[in-house]
Amino acid sequence: MVINKKNILICWVGGNDLKATESTEPGPILATLRSEKFDSVELLYTYPTSVISPYLENLSKQVSCQINTHYEPLTSPINFSEIYIVASKHLSRLDSINVQCSILISPGTPAMQAVWILLGKTKYAAKFYQSSIEQGVQQIEIPFDISAEYIPQANKITSSQLVQLTNQAIPPNAAFNDILTRNHRMNVLKAQAQVLAQKDVPVLINGETGTGKELFARAIHNASPRLDKPFIAVNCGAFPRELVDSILFGHKKGAFTGAVADKLGVFEQANGGTLFLDEFGELEPDVQVRLLRVLQEGTFTPVGGTQEQSVDVRIITATHRNLIDAIAQGKFREDLFFRIAVGVLNLPPLRERDGDISFLTDLILTGIAEKDTSLNNKNISVGARNVILKHPWRGNIRELHSTILRAAIWSQGDSISAEDMQQALFQIPGKKGDFAGRDISQGIDIQEIIGEMTRQYISEALTKTNNNKTRAAELLGLKNYQTLNNWMEKYGIK
Repeated sequence: MVINKKNILICWVGGNDLKATESTEPGPILATLRSEKFDSVELLYTYPTSVISPYLENLSKQVSCQINTHYEPLTSPINFSEIYIVASKHLSRLDSINVQCSILISPGTPAMQAVWILLGKTKYAAKFYQSSIEQGVQQIEIPFDISAEYIPQANKITSSQLVQLTNQAIPPNAAFNDILTRNHRMNVLKAQAQVLAQKDVPVLINGETGTGKELFARAIHNASPRLDKPFIAVNCGAFPRELVDSILFGHKKGAFTGAVADKLGVFEQANGGTLFLDEFGELEPDVQVRLLRVLQEGTFTPVGGTQEQSVDVRIITATHRNLIDAIAQGKFREDLFFRIAVGVLNLPPLRERDGDISFLTDLILTGIAEKDTSLNNKNISVGARNVILKHPWRGNIRELHSTILRAAIWSQGDSISAEDMQQALFQIPGKKGDFAGRDISQGIDIQEIIGEMTRQYISEALTKTNNNKTRAAELLGLKNYQTLNNWMEKYGIK
């Protein structure tokens, strides 16, 4: 059974397209849609509704494919930074739904064309088309390889500007200097963390695995007045259920089988300093209740003990889970959340840190060479760098580091090739059927999600019934196999 990828065209609406509504010659978009077969077209435009509406109405009458429009209010049609952000957002969205993306570079400004080429040759696998009155519509090959990760000028912010942003004249701590980045968003988070370091409040750090949550926690401790006191880090997800109270609060000799001596819990070990509770969202509800009490009152009783003990601990928690969702589902206590979420830092995944993937790649390779002189002369080819830029890096910096190390060890020559990098990667498939987990802040295509879901369940039904369409239609709640045929034809399932 073969599922055909949808072929989608994306482009800006340009001045020549608008002028063509009053001409006998079609504009670049209409000419391309007439010449080539596309399932749909994604049109980005900056024009006001009064200007664009007549054009879209006229276009819809002349083409049969679906037209999706997106208003993007750029401050200037030659602002590279804004154009890059908008174009990358839409290409990322299309890439996530597994379609064949084609870019028409003719409409728009030279800045728009340059950004299309940059993105289509590096981060996203796209076909290129151009359209002109003289030469008609052509699929074109860009006859050179490039590898670049665009860093908008607006993202180059100095340390002094960051201090002004936080309104706190706090000198950078060495630990914060270990958080290496060129990304504006990460630099702002570093500045915010430095402010929090001086305020003795609980901090919650959100982020995917491998985004540097513990590094931020240690940096906050090292820049705080508690610097000379203990920093104790524990993974809440690794607590054995029967020992969790002992781990947190300690126990007295004889409190249970195996308690052959008194033992300090992590709260007492961290007294005066910082307790970092990683994977905090993994705690069971009954443990959350006991934890809330010590956070509210600053007292606890060791297992097997009879006297309460006081403790002065600064709490930093970290989780990859959405605790607000967990509260709604009854899996996490709301009162505990608001107790620990006073200062909140949301660390972005590596794939969203513009400018950092290439930067960190080079730093990692340099660090590897310093530890193993046999890898001193290794460099990363243009092809390998493009493989790196296109990878989703679900394991973030940890995955990036281990992948580059594997590629450096396995590559036979001084230059790490695209093939070396592909071999070093672990291709982890996305969660099948995760239709409810899409990030709507970057925009979604609801019709494409419906199609994706339909294709998945029809394929599963046909597999389970050995391609018996009548039985598959029953499993899917469809009236008959003819209805199933119609759905299969609509969504390109053979």
